Amino acid sequence: MGAFLDHPKTEKQNDHGEGNGIRYGLCSMQGWRVEMEDAHSAVPELQDQLKNWSFFAIYDGHAGSGVAKYCAKNLLQHITSNQEFKGMIDGGSDSQAAVQSVKRAIRTGFLNIDEHMRNDSELGNNEMDRSGSTAVALLVSPTHVYFINCGDSRGVLQRGQSVHFSTEDHKPCNPREKERIQNAGGSVMIQRVNGSLAVSRALGDYDYKCVHGKGPTEQLVSPEPEVMVIERSQDDEFVILACDGIWDVMSNEELCAFVRSRLELTDDLEQICNLVADTCLYKGSRDNISIELVCFENAPRPSEEAKQREAELDRYLEARVKELVTTSGLDAPLGLLDIMHTLIIENIPNLPPGGGLISKRNVIESVYNRLAPTSTDEDLQEPDATL
Repeated sequence: MGAFLDHPKTEKQNDHGEGNGIRYGLCSMQGWRVEMEDAHSAVPELQDQLKNWSFFAIYDGHAGSGVAKYCAKNLLQHITSNQEFKGMIDGGSDSQAAVQSVKRAIRTGFLNIDEHMRNDSELGNNEMDRSGSTAVALLVSPTHVYFINCGDSRGVLQRGQSVHFSTEDHKPCNPREKERIQNAGGSVMIQRVNGSLAVSRALGDYDYKCVHGKGPTEQLVSPEPEVMVIERSQDDEFVILACDGIWDVMSNEELCAFVRSRLELTDDLEQICNLVADTCLYKGSRDNISIELVCFENAPRPSEEAKQREAELDRYLEARVKELVTTSGLDAPLGLLDIMHTLIIENIPNLPPGGGLISKRNVIESVYNRLAPTSTDEDLQEPDATL
């Protein structure tokens, strides 16, 4: 199966925490890939003078996990330790000048860590590690949120029950990115840099950063992040940071609607992230899957009405699966995939927005396995078996 396993690895790495009025939960899952190349950072309270700041990030590695893991440990320090950031601390963080200093500090931090890794004996000089990584991050001050993006992972802000902001993916076919690639002597073929790399900005990937006479931001692949600054609002609900293993199968609006509906059922942010990961796997994602959910004070909270609707939906699905299994005959019951195909064309009320029936597959599968424990569907173990 090439770069894919025979069966997905669904074990999950989880974490959660809170600080500065912010709660977070995260989930990482290897999925169908032969290696787990994602990494993450979650620091709800920074240290010392930055104690009222927070930082969260997802790193989506490719061609290995070395760069992603290194950035997860060191990128924040490269951002906060340079002179631009120190100057902001001394001058106060609320002014427009301070905001611009932070933006410059973030850019400098990315360029510095990229150059540092190039010269690091464990990374840049090791011919066995030619990896790279995207980075999407959220830096939260008392007054602003800084969305930081380098590559095709994505960050989305939900404000006032709708998607307020999303980062822009850095793809080789984007006109601005394509122009830089061509100016550096490269080409874009099959929507990839030189027909090979699917992202046009990343940390690492030094095979694409060796054009003589060009600066670090003028190479085939640039380590320069885009930084968008948004003033915080009382209407801010949550931010989602995720790798493309999520966004390949769910749109911004679908994922935010799904997460918002789950927040009305539980305060357990890890559980919500796990459900997103499983849903994306069932939807056909073939990549590593990583997601961080960062909730502000105005995020939805569980309600009895929402819990009652969900319980009614689960009871309906249980009864419907039981009906389909028993009427098809216990000696040769319908397979789980047949059950899913039957249910997906029915008009079932109160399915989770954005997730639909596929997000309830755990419920359906649990009922099915109880009624027909010896029946299996091998085709459900194939990454192309999507609904």
